[in-house]
Amino acid sequence: MRRELGLLDLVLAQILLVVVPDFFGTAVKAGPTHVALWLSAILLFFIPLSLIVAHLNRLMPLEGGLYEWARLAFNDQIGFLVAWNLWLFIMLYVAIIGLVTTTFIAYSFPAVSWVAENKWAVCAASFVLIAAQMILAAIGFRVGKWFNNAGSVAVLITVAVLVALPFVNMWRGTLPSFHPLRLVAPPLTVFTLSVFSKMTFGALSGFEYVAIFAGESRNPVRNIGRSIVITAPAIVLIYILTTSAILAYVSPDNVDVIGPIPQALRLGFGNFGSIIVPVAIFLLLTNYLSTFSLYFSGSARLPMAAGWDHLLPAWFSRLHARYKTPVNSILFLGGATLAASFAALIGVGEQESYELLLTWGFTFYGIAYLALFAIPLFAPKSSGIRPGIALRVASASGLMVTLVFVILSIFPIIRVESESQYSWKIAVVVMGANLVGWIIYRVGQRKAAI
Repeated sequence: MRRELGLLDLVLAQILLVVVPDFFGTAVKAGPTHVALWLSAILLFFIPLSLIVAHLNRLMPLEGGLYEWARLAFNDQIGFLVAWNLWLFIMLYVAIIGLVTTTFIAYSFPAVSWVAENKWAVCAASFVLIAAQMILAAIGFRVGKWFNNAGSVAVLITVAVLVALPFVNMWRGTLPSFHPLRLVAPPLTVFTLSVFSKMTFGALSGFEYVAIFAGESRNPVRNIGRSIVITAPAIVLIYILTTSAILAYVSPDNVDVIGPIPQALRLGFGNFGSIIVPVAIFLLLTNYLSTFSLYFSGSARLPMAAGWDHLLPAWFSRLHARYKTPVNSILFLGGATLAASFAALIGVGEQESYELLLTWGFTFYGIAYLALFAIPLFAPKSSGIRPGIALRVASASGLMVTLVFVILSIFPIIRVESESQYSWKIAVVVMGANLVGWIIYRVGQRKAAI
């Protein structure tokens, strides 16, 4: 495959993947305790993740990333189920593309605010945008990396505007006070723990994802590790300062979990933002679409890599003659993503649909992360993968935080029509999907043995 990604591309890709605007709304739910929760998340999860990913990528710089790490550390079945959960995560995450786009359009142009609540408009947006993701993924990184880089720059500009806005409003006298780094101890409740686990795992995961493109990166052993070192401190500051800026204008009870940044920008600029706010929201939407594009492209590589290892039919590994991209895998992923985006809207409101898709997706991601943190702890000594005691302690910390996130994913943090039905939907879909994945693997192994 073509090695199109240099160090700068990887740095911008890390920002694109790890800075997830969806989870600013989740962090706002924590209110003034968010700084203490962010700092705890960084210590218990973010730093361990950075160290483990750098270690595993140095030993195994392979196209397929976490899928190959788990397969080589344990066995084909574990590797297949890790890839299955990663694939389901991306399918469901990209499925929110229509909901996010129509919400941002509504904030940019209040005259057409009805589009965010019209399911036909959401479905139409999903169809057009998922088709565009498929085309961009098929063309490959020669073109796609520039779109992804633009998305990273766009979110940096938007976040900078939002972080500066409270200070400007204090100077103008329209905001009485602003304390972005105030430390407040969080209450010990199930709700707080649920918010903490969601903002920790949802917002701070993603460093390992760039490793999926190791076969398309220049000097992946060196550059992927460097991209982590460069971006980690910036990502920490972005999350803490942006959450504080949103809380300057939006209360935890009234935050729009689909579009917390557009909501804060609209309130912060007030009547003076008729031009600035739509531009800032457009930049943020560019970031979203770029993130979806990068995730979509990465997910399409997983069936391709599984096909190389004879765990899926060779059909998934077929590359385009000109662009050298897995076109059949892209086609299959696009169809499944479109079906998920339509199905999630049945019988629920837009906010609940968004939360369901996001929670389903990141719970699948969490299951894959259990394998990631298990590799340094439980890989056979003979594999040469198991690190020293310091990295094993870091893995144990990351494993515990991820396990809490997976268990508490069934508890909603927004108002839903029925909390019990919401919890059942999350649990049944996650367990049922993994059962289906195990059956697919077993059937494939039996056919291969005949």
